[in-house]
Amino acid sequence: MADKNLKKIDPADETPEVSAADSVKAVNEPSGQSEKPEEVQTSTAESLAGAEQAAQTETHAADALKDIVVKVSDDDARQEKKYTKKELKQLEKQRKALHKQYHISNWEIIRNYKKYSDSEKKHYRYIFGRRVADKVWPVFRFLIVFGLSFVILYPIIYMVSCAFRPQEEMYDPSVMWIPKTFTVDNIIDTWNALKYPEILWNTISVNIVCSLIQVVTCAITGYGFARFKFKGRGFLFMIVILQIIVPIQIILIPQFQQFRYFDVFGLIGLISKDNPYGLNLINNPVSLYLQAFFVNGIRAGLFVLLFRQFFRGLPKELEDAAHLDGCGPFSTFIRIMVPNAKTSFLTVFIFSIVWYWNDSYVSGMYLSGEKAQTISLLTNNIWRTVSQYKNGGEAPTGNPTDWIVWIQAGCMLTILPILIIYCFLQRQFVEGIERSGITGM
Repeated sequence: MADKNLKKIDPADETPEVSAADSVKAVNEPSGQSEKPEEVQTSTAESLAGAEQAAQTETHAADALKDIVVKVSDDDARQEKKYTKKELKQLEKQRKALHKQYHISNWEIIRNYKKYSDSEKKHYRYIFGRRVADKVWPVFRFLIVFGLSFVILYPIIYMVSCAFRPQEEMYDPSVMWIPKTFTVDNIIDTWNALKYPEILWNTISVNIVCSLIQVVTCAITGYGFARFKFKGRGFLFMIVILQIIVPIQIILIPQFQQFRYFDVFGLIGLISKDNPYGLNLINNPVSLYLQAFFVNGIRAGLFVLLFRQFFRGLPKELEDAAHLDGCGPFSTFIRIMVPNAKTSFLTVFIFSIVWYWNDSYVSGMYLSGEKAQTISLLTNNIWRTVSQYKNGGEAPTGNPTDWIVWIQAGCMLTILPILIIYCFLQRQFVEGIERSGITGM
């Protein structure tokens, strides 16, 4: 408006924009135009009002731009802001209002589906599928967890319930889970009958040592398959896979003969006249130690596969950097790979302990006698052991059903060390399961 009025004052002026000060100056100066003073004053007032309005508009625009800049720069601060309960309620109320305004129900999608265009149909099919999945998946997940909990926890709960009740209450139909008479006599009798401290030490001396040896040898073997290229690698790895597939019963008899007459290329029989057929390693933990050392222990093939998959997932640049620093293959494995594979080492170690701890078939083939007995071997005939102890050393009497509470007490003592280990290491164990054997196939 200011420009228009200025043109009325001076039509000969061809300047497209004239400021308010110039307009005032032009009015005050004498001119040769024949306009009346009243018209000049009116035009000047209008020009000043237009200029003031333009200045206010620019001020508001600058303030708005400043607010936008402050808003953008304060995004991080607003994210860290702790809202009060009143503000949270207000935000929730706004969210519900927006949801009510823009939300389309499933029934509306089904009812108006034929009216939609192809792109809209595709969009609403996706929304409808997501909503159905969000409703169905929690139910399906609950059924899976409930089924697994029933399969796993039911025997444990039943075992604990029976271990702390008298034998007479096993035939009482009114007792379901909580015994009427709480007793620890079953635990004490089973502890004494099994000679639990001695048998626990025998089990640890066999299982822990075998597990440690197996973790080291399987890690080295898995690293070799993952990082080194050599002739026959595929054939040797096929043998590792066969260790997983082939049942242990097929090779157990040849292995037994090998350790019954243990001789390395006939050197022992040649040197020792007392052992012309070799050494007898049966009923000796060394037979299990040697199997673990030569990557032939319980589930050794699976552990080699787990380590191979983990080491293949690590970046090759780690080894390249170590080689540039002067590290050899073994030094690279010790200083670079082992620290990055802590979770895998822990996972394999726990798996190995559990499988050695629960094994009775292989241990029963190589070990016998009191000094070589393990918990897994004694729990197979625990009712006979407890019956003989309760009868003062005489022959066991009755049937296994007559000794249910002592059998359950023995089972609880058997799994107790493993449960304690898992409770302390469960976080690292789960992390190792997530990272082991996922990449590099």
